[in-house]
Amino acid sequence: MICLISDRETDFRFTGLKKSSLIKPNKIATIIKSRVVYRLGNLTPGLLDNLDASLLALLRVGGRRIEKESILIPYGRQWIDDRDILEVVRALSSDWITQGPKIEEYEKKVSGYCGVKYGVAVSSGTAALHAACFAAGIKPGDEVITSPITFVASANSVLYQGGRPVFADIQPDTMNIDPIEIEKKVTSKTKAIIPVDFAGHPCDLDEIKAIAKRHNLIVIEDACHALGAEYKGKKVGSLSDMTIFSFHPVKHITTGEDGMVLTNSKGFYEKLKIFRHHGITKDPADFINKDLALNHNSKVNPWFYEMQHLGYNYRITDFQCALGLSQMEKLDSFVQRRREIAARYNEAFAEVKEIITPIEGNNVKAAYHIYVIQIREDMLKIGRNEIFKTLRAENIGVNVHYIPVHLQPYYQKKFGYKKDDYPISEKYYERAITLPIFPKMRNEDVENVIKAIVKVIGCYRRNS
Repeated sequence: MICLISDRETDFRFTGLKKSSLIKPNKIATIIKSRVVYRLGNLTPGLLDNLDASLLALLRVGGRRIEKESILIPYGRQWIDDRDILEVVRALSSDWITQGPKIEEYEKKVSGYCGVKYGVAVSSGTAALHAACFAAGIKPGDEVITSPITFVASANSVLYQGGRPVFADIQPDTMNIDPIEIEKKVTSKTKAIIPVDFAGHPCDLDEIKAIAKRHNLIVIEDACHALGAEYKGKKVGSLSDMTIFSFHPVKHITTGEDGMVLTNSKGFYEKLKIFRHHGITKDPADFINKDLALNHNSKVNPWFYEMQHLGYNYRITDFQCALGLSQMEKLDSFVQRRREIAARYNEAFAEVKEIITPIEGNNVKAAYHIYVIQIREDMLKIGRNEIFKTLRAENIGVNVHYIPVHLQPYYQKKFGYKKDDYPISEKYYERAITLPIFPKMRNEDVENVIKAIVKVIGCYRRNS
């Protein structure tokens, strides 16, 4: 792989060949890479058309990587320490590997942290959303209102139950679903609302719950980005009929992969437990076929169980929960570190007028699962896509969250959604870039991200 390093503003050095080749911008040179010959001269677009995109991006901004060669700063990653590993080993050394005592302990730890009665751990955040839609009784013909700016699972979970996801556009400041738009979408078929706490910033939950109360709807809060966040002094997780968390490695804590549904409803709790275990119950009080359940002494046969619903194997393992329990001990410090990085970004970019930084409402404490800037293309010579490529070339592992769900081919084909249906969401998407933010991120990494942003924006500023 050929990497580009700059010794001076006007020189570009290619390494990775048997001999290094120094190129003056106004001279023509030939570089062989994987048997392909590139010709560079005068740095005109026509002569650079065949260059690798990241290499070309580096040429245009002066050629020097902010980060060391081959070291990419990802947008997110887990932080597993020796204690975490020890707890997992202990679980693996016990008598329980799959469904054991660690699961209930983990559920109580998370629900207790959030101030909620019940927690049901499942195999992923998607499984948690699906389970919640089942518990809410979503069925064919029902509609559920959610945001277009989310991962597809928020909407797919409704489809899994035969319902129809209906999108409501977002607020331009928080990128959360707009309560005003929710109200417009309510019909006689609406059964629930799935607000998404985008990037870890809680939605306007009081307004959303007021809408739900007026129309007798269930609120399933997709808080996969928001573990540790607060709304009006209360922990996210305690505020809606059901709340969904994800423990994927890029989230606030991880178990490798799992999700959880939190609720204060005993009815939802029982349905969630059955759903994650194939729709099966072993509780004699719930048995329907009493004649099969009981033996000749009118006692329950010890092997008996009943499948009463079409459930799924959404179970989680004991050793995953052992990791989750250990990670929960660090949750507050992890969230605090994310907030420190976000504050440093806000400070550093305050005078960079070409980008919009995320806001934090006065009544919330955001958990900053991701940190998203928006590019003001009218103030730059190039667009978001080119900025993205150039930052990747600088070894900054930027990403984009998310492609609006209504623009996915499946949704366009099935429901007829098209471009311009949700203009605020689409405008946001066209300008969004997610920057690295995670607890293990070093201060040096944070400063390198800042330097790269300032460098690239400065290079393409319209008045530069």
